[in-house]
Amino acid sequence: MLVFGLGYTASRLAERLRTDGWRIEATGSGGNLDFEGGTSVREAMGRATHILSSVPPGRDGGDPVLERYDELLRAAPARWIGYLSSTGVYGDAGGAWVDESAPVGGGRRAARAEADAAWLALDERVRVFRLPGIYGPGRSALDKVRAGEAHRIDMPGQMFSRIHVDDIVGAVIASFDAPAGIYNIGDDRPASHNAVTEYACRLLGMEPPPLQTMDEAGLSPMARGFYAENRRVANGKARRVLGWAPQYPDYKAGLRALLN
Repeated sequence: MLVFGLGYTASRLAERLRTDGWRIEATGSGGNLDFEGGTSVREAMGRATHILSSVPPGRDGGDPVLERYDELLRAAPARWIGYLSSTGVYGDAGGAWVDESAPVGGGRRAARAEADAAWLALDERVRVFRLPGIYGPGRSALDKVRAGEAHRIDMPGQMFSRIHVDDIVGAVIASFDAPAGIYNIGDDRPASHNAVTEYACRLLGMEPPPLQTMDEAGLSPMARGFYAENRRVANGKARRVLGWAPQYPDYKAGLRALLN
């Protein structure tokens, strides 16, 4: 597999594949390839049976991988191409469930929606994985509570979906022999940010942080944007088509496993 952007999720996937005997070549801080050094990337693309991009849109809104390697990707011999996208492409649904047929591009993640569409249009081999909030080892509510960085915001009815990083890995691998297309990869139980924080505190035997408004919490513009959208993400297509099911079907199972 050739991986563009060996970040948190892609590194977890690479680790799993290496244990299964795969060869991984990647760009990014933990990779062996220079993204700008086109020759080595071109050679790796010629060897790869699978190509994955986890690179987000650039500051100008374009997709860095497609801008540089679009034609080479189309001509690459790989039988599988994947892109890690975001459920942020759906925008605000007022707390309703959204599946892969829901409209995209109306929320705060316009650049991500454009990149998502560009990858889908690239080639008939492409699988796009739309991911909600990702958590896992070293990156969860448990870590925020321990660090004193957790907060609870007074916004009744606000719901979010999330997914354990290892369940993303499982879905990507399940797609290797499944049809191309779009897949929402989220757990079975969307919940409020407050509920997750409170459960993490309970597991750690700590008092939950006070309930605050966004102004009182001093949230950054990016964090405020997180609360501007409210939706539940349906994973039925991934279950049906990929034969996938989350190992951690809700945040409680995921946090308990991380604690243990």
